[in-house]
Amino acid sequence: MAPGGRFAYLDGRGPAAGIGQAEGCVVMPEATAAGRPTARVAAWLARPHGRFGIRWIDVAATLVVIGLIEIEVVTGYGPGASRLDWQAYLLGAVLALPIVLRRNWPLGVLVACSVLLFFYYTFDRRNISPAPLLVLPTYDAALAGFMVAAIAIPAAYMLVGLFVVDLTTHIGVVALASDFLPSIAVLGTAIALGALVRSRRALAAETAGRLRLAEEEREAEGARRVAEERLRIARELHDTVAHSMATITVQAASALHLLGPGPRPATSGQAGQPIDDNLRSALTAIRETSKAALTEMRGTLGQLRHDAADEPAGQRAGGLDRLPALCAAVTSAGAPVSCHTEGQPQPLSPAADHAAYRILQESLTNVLRHAGPDAQACIVLRYADGALAIRVTDDGVGPSAGDPASAGSAHGLTGMAERAAAVGGEFHAGAGPAGGFEVVARLPVAAPAAVTAP
Repeated sequence: MAPGGRFAYLDGRGPAAGIGQAEGCVVMPEATAAGRPTARVAAWLARPHGRFGIRWIDVAATLVVIGLIEIEVVTGYGPGASRLDWQAYLLGAVLALPIVLRRNWPLGVLVACSVLLFFYYTFDRRNISPAPLLVLPTYDAALAGFMVAAIAIPAAYMLVGLFVVDLTTHIGVVALASDFLPSIAVLGTAIALGALVRSRRALAAETAGRLRLAEEEREAEGARRVAEERLRIARELHDTVAHSMATITVQAASALHLLGPGPRPATSGQAGQPIDDNLRSALTAIRETSKAALTEMRGTLGQLRHDAADEPAGQRAGGLDRLPALCAAVTSAGAPVSCHTEGQPQPLSPAADHAAYRILQESLTNVLRHAGPDAQACIVLRYADGALAIRVTDDGVGPSAGDPASAGSAHGLTGMAERAAAVGGEFHAGAGPAGGFEVVARLPVAAPAAVTAP
């Protein structure tokens, strides 16, 4: 029972959940198009209006009941019946007026109709059957779950009517049965139909609830498995890559410590200053790069273990603001890098900024690995038409189908393509027009709101 005495049906008096078009059925387009006006009219008739939630379909049902009652009024002559005049017609119509409120107060409508019928029989009656008036309220009460009232009120009228008619007319059992059995059958059918529809709706609601619960359990199981897999990956990364990066950092720092703060003395006629400076620069680059990679790795591991951060750790750590340091590290590693910007720089979304940095990082790493010892890299960043165009070229040996090392870079190329696609961009990689290798990516300045970089 809803607040204010209103009854809340299981499904808002709509069709029972789960009862409708069978799975796999094909609806013809012609039938669907033809049924749309009818569906709109049905929805309009079933829409509640006003503070009492009166629907046009309830008004129509009330008019039908009034018509049935008026037929009973016309034929309701007999002992004790009042005169057939305008007052008899008016009182017969008044009996059915509470039915317009059947949507929100099914029990109240049944009680109100039964009370009005009692006064009608007591003060100014025609010999009418209670079935035309009570059949619809009885059905609504049974549908709403008020089975005691739905059975007791019609049964009381039938029993009292049998007693009064038998007492006043003495027409016999057969005549009484012929007069009362149709009304009893109609009211009994209304009670049974209301109970049946209610049970079907309850069953449909229970089935829908079980299906929803099963779906939630499947989603929870899937989330649990994903969380376990994330933890397993985090452990593997920590035990392999993170430990290796930490070892590299410590060894580079130890080598710098053994090298000392100043240049070594020249021996055998060779100058020591250039050798020391180059070695110290290389070791410093190794230490700083491994430290940065270890920091990012720890952030990634934390993201894998705790999937509740506002944004991925990689997006907080990597962006185009780190491009100068990346270029310096690659140059120190032996591949000079030049960087040019065309157009007016525009702020990128966090996802696009992170994707751009990772694409540049992977491209320059491939230059170090595959372009050859004397290769140089050139980066061009072009801002135009609401997008950032990235172009990374080198003058190295270019791609080689027989190079086994280049096969491993396919994962890097796939990752770059996935990062570009994740923010709604484009990616291409292949042999450069003048030799070497070329990576081209185009990323929108504002990434789609529902997409984040992997």
